Amino acid sequence: MQCREQRKLSSDSSLKVKFKAQALIYPVLQALDFHTPSYQQNQAVPILYRPYMARFWLQYLGADSALEPLLLVNNHSSLDQPAISATTRSKLNWTALLPAECKKDFKPVVKKKGSPGVVDKVPGLIDVRAAPLLAEQGVLGKTPKAYVMTCEFDVLRDDGLMYGRRLRDAGVEVTSDHYEDGFHGCMVFANLPMMSSVGQRSMRNYIHWLDQNL
Repeated sequence: MQCREQRKLSSDSSLKVKFKAQALIYPVLQALDFHTPSYQQNQAVPILYRPYMARFWLQYLGADSALEPLLLVNNHSSLDQPAISATTRSKLNWTALLPAECKKDFKPVVKKKGSPGVVDKVPGLIDVRAAPLLAEQGVLGKTPKAYVMTCEFDVLRDDGLMYGRRLRDAGVEVTSDHYEDGFHGCMVFANLPMMSSVGQRSMRNYIHWLDQNL
């Protein structure tokens, strides 16, 4: 069912709306690994703390909030979860998809045994409509050119970087806009009374890309 939905969204000629571009601003793209390097590095950095993301995912998917502790330790994506294939895991394998400067000395957190049946209870965790990073390469290759903005001080940094890498590998034109001094939500600080340099730069560059690509 999941693969059929992917193909439909990417190649259904009956769809009246055809997307010209995809623009992602510090995007959230997967919920299977809450221990990517950026999640580890920035777990206690404002504005977006790591526990918030697990909570937001469960709220978004209409799931039981009691599952939050399981998500935070990656028990939901342990190797004994039959619903998560090796192919699915490869799509968010940050040891292969991230540049060395992002991986640093961080180590993957992969549980051999976890909490069985979590994905069965919350199938949205592996639904590409909620987690586009898990889409098949052939589906990604049919998506339009992309703008992906990421910030160094953001738990979601690696989601965006991995997605950009997978899009490029699929032959999609990608503009990656990474801010070493950026943080989650920084674009809203482009104007007074909370103006910041990174907020102004990120807003200006984003609008420029839209002007050139829409």
